[in-house]
Amino acid sequence: MIGITRRSLRRGFDRVERGFDKVFGPEWNPFGQLGALGWFLFWIVAVTGIYLFIFFDTGVENACASVEWMTDDQWFHAGVTRSFHRYASDLMVAVMLVHMVREFAHDRYRGARWLSWVTGIPLIWFVYISGITGYWLVWDVLAQYVAVVSTELLDWLPIFGEPIARNFLTPESVSGRFFTLMAFLHIAIPLLLLLAMWIHIQRISGARVKPSRALGGMVLGGLLVVSLAMPATSQGPANLAKIPAEVGIDWFFLPLYPLIDAIPAGFIWGGLALLTIVLFAMPWLPKLNAPRPVEVSLENCNGCARCVEDCPYSAIDLVPRTDGAQALYQVLVNPDHCVACGICVGSCPSSSLFRNQQDLVTGIDLPDFPLTVLRERVIETAAKLEGRARILTIACEHAAGGQAAGRTEGTVVLPCVAMAPPSLIDFLLSRGHVEGVCIAGCAERDCQHRLGVEWTKQRIAGERDPYLRARVPRERVEMIWAGPTEVSRLLHEIEAFRGKLERLPSNKPDVLRAASDPASVLKASES
Repeated sequence: MIGITRRSLRRGFDRVERGFDKVFGPEWNPFGQLGALGWFLFWIVAVTGIYLFIFFDTGVENACASVEWMTDDQWFHAGVTRSFHRYASDLMVAVMLVHMVREFAHDRYRGARWLSWVTGIPLIWFVYISGITGYWLVWDVLAQYVAVVSTELLDWLPIFGEPIARNFLTPESVSGRFFTLMAFLHIAIPLLLLLAMWIHIQRISGARVKPSRALGGMVLGGLLVVSLAMPATSQGPANLAKIPAEVGIDWFFLPLYPLIDAIPAGFIWGGLALLTIVLFAMPWLPKLNAPRPVEVSLENCNGCARCVEDCPYSAIDLVPRTDGAQALYQVLVNPDHCVACGICVGSCPSSSLFRNQQDLVTGIDLPDFPLTVLRERVIETAAKLEGRARILTIACEHAAGGQAAGRTEGTVVLPCVAMAPPSLIDFLLSRGHVEGVCIAGCAERDCQHRLGVEWTKQRIAGERDPYLRARVPRERVEMIWAGPTEVSRLLHEIEAFRGKLERLPSNKPDVLRAASDPASVLKASES
């Protein structure tokens, strides 16, 4: 059931994101930068909050008046800043929740990725508690409603010496010290939130903590437009002598408050506790049967650190040599961090398919899908191809290429296309196994393994080591980035690539060599 839900959500996200790609392009697509947007919005909320605090009167008697003064008299700076603060906070909640559901949909919360998921759960509560205490500080009618409902809910817990709801029975009972405590919490909790956010990304190499400049500018512009068009306003001063007849609810931060009035507090706490426990347990419901982590062969490792730099999950470290070899360093794999994406295999300089050993061993390799098996598989797959323009497709199992593997000939599916070393493409084309190589990876907006798309593009372009050799004709290499619901587009582009190859000279060794040396035909066929 969980697997069906996850797949349905993933396909739904992919369809929606394809629409955003058409409007904004991959670089501007917010769905591919939700984590970075969360960080960006946090800093907007923090900076605007600090600015507002300069003008805010923390006394319970004058709190609402100071907020009204900022909103009305100083609307052109403090008022706009208040609206920025409010709407950026709401957007942060939305981004956070969508990000969480999306990571679940892409199955990026189990196995080695459990820490990011588990540390993300406290972030939810920190954000909500910070927002709720912020509503108290305004001390208007909504703040009164929030304060009364919150304290009555808290009084159900047997942790207070006396009911704290008594502080809000009459206007005279509101304690200035209690109000100051709320101000302190509204400042202290975001600091804890920042610490939790830092822990949240510790297993991610080169974590993206800011969106693209274009997307950041678009978010700022949108917040400014909304702030000017619908300024955030108060709902009248709080008056504990009266029960508010009607209040406007912020459905981003206060969706449970109408339910709290109608449902016993015990059920509310029980539901929240159950939800939290389920969220914490999800990485093991069911436990991911992940392939074994990569293994290092010291005989073939010279400590070049390319795999260290390319690993998306900080699973590989460079350490002093332990085998007495002349090289100073070797790599060490942390199996608890490795997701077996194989990107490090594609980065290793010893991952060359031109080596003649029967058992091809590279410096770092996947025990469940070693490079020698990959070489055998591509040779066998290419040998079955027929026609004027034979194409071998290197496909990511998480993208359209993996979905289309059963519908097209000549496909080899990998955990990530960046597992394929550039020498694989050189080997296939220079030995005449195929006329063209198609790389079918994840959509550009979001690689399943974060950096696979980017590293592959840079290797093919000769911008990242290991490079695809200059001798490889680039017109025989096609890269298609398509999500799981874009199978039709992938197949269409493969056929277009086939049509381009049919206009090129044949890549078979016998055709290439016969004109100058007829004996080479026999030699090529024997090889």
